[in-house]
Amino acid sequence: MRWTVGEGAGVTWNGITLKYGTSELKVEVPSAKLLGVLVPSEPELPPSETDEIERALDNPTGTPRLEEMVEPWMKVVIMASDITRPSPTSKLLPPLLRRLEKAGVKDSQITVVFGMGIHRAHTEEEKKILVGEDVFARIKCVDSIEGDFVYIGTTSRGTPVEVARPVAECDFLIATGNVEYHYFAGYSGGAKAVIPGACSRRTVEANHSMQLMPGAEAGSYDQNPVRQDIEEAARMVGLDFILNVVLDPSKRTVRAVAGDPLSAHAEARKVTDLVYGVEIPRRADIAIASAGGRPKDLNFYQAQKALENAAYAVREGGVVILVAECPEGLGEPTFEKYMTGMEPDEIVESIRRKFVLGGHKAAAVARILRQKDVYLVSSMDGETVRKCKMKPFPELCEALDAAFSALGPDATVWVMPYAGSTVPRLRGS
Repeated sequence: MRWTVGEGAGVTWNGITLKYGTSELKVEVPSAKLLGVLVPSEPELPPSETDEIERALDNPTGTPRLEEMVEPWMKVVIMASDITRPSPTSKLLPPLLRRLEKAGVKDSQITVVFGMGIHRAHTEEEKKILVGEDVFARIKCVDSIEGDFVYIGTTSRGTPVEVARPVAECDFLIATGNVEYHYFAGYSGGAKAVIPGACSRRTVEANHSMQLMPGAEAGSYDQNPVRQDIEEAARMVGLDFILNVVLDPSKRTVRAVAGDPLSAHAEARKVTDLVYGVEIPRRADIAIASAGGRPKDLNFYQAQKALENAAYAVREGGVVILVAECPEGLGEPTFEKYMTGMEPDEIVESIRRKFVLGGHKAAAVARILRQKDVYLVSSMDGETVRKCKMKPFPELCEALDAAFSALGPDATVWVMPYAGSTVPRLRGS
């Protein structure tokens, strides 16, 4: 993001440049109306990413060291993120494998399972890219959706837990990944590698059906029904150890944590809050939010996360201006069916009655549309945007002018250049 400051007609303006696809858009906001620019913090990075991972493994939270927990006879599964996630899997696996080798576990006893959830299968080349050539040559690497699923039991919230067979049948289960905010599970990482990562569609749908319950929002943990269901399911499966990292917006490791799935993840959540949580004194009338450019704004299905976060910074009746190119349109057929075929109230009630993946993201958007107006600055067809009950704008300056016209010349503004990863929190809430 870049700033320029100029004056005209007695008004000082802040020129703000935001990412849009592979390019940038500039908008000028009157200084007197700008409450501020909400960005992630810039934490001090460890001198070496590799050393930071080793430090975490040498000093695990809530458990002995990994090499002291496993036995030579054990079949070990290491859960890894799929190709859509930013987790640095190729850097996390080698130190884990060295410690397993130190404990007497042979390569033939280890399987890397990619947590696919409901995503498409990997190509063999993608698997190699994720783990690195050396690990791919040594260790069996499979997608969680390659075989069948084993029923483990049902959580207290009614979720049937069905996990990939290698996960169900292993003697020691390790989860890797990165921790960041998740718009209804609270946070990623930790046990989320197991559910939804290693689970069947039936399990994923049952867990995600709680997304409309109170507490199911970014940054919520103790009172989040989705996250607590995830933790319970992971206990049933038998998750033994985690290795997670918190990344900065440039995907560099800020902190690594290892050890007990609950207590180590709690340490990562604290760091996530420090990096990506932003306290605000009040909500604005308008938020200008960029999804962050390509690939985060490839389609509206991906950009929805930025809209969700930006909505926290806007009062009821206000306007969210979402800057997201969306060259692939809405991005997912079921999502498109719900967004273009129903009113917001209908979408929410439909998903309450029967959870449908794809429709669940439409319900998240619909909840916002019931309280706030959304102006979409994108390359999408205007008629499609209007069918989604949003207002299309080809230019950012036009969207801002329209927002001021609707809300008055004294309307206040927050700007969020990285809305996909920044979560505003009202002071004292």
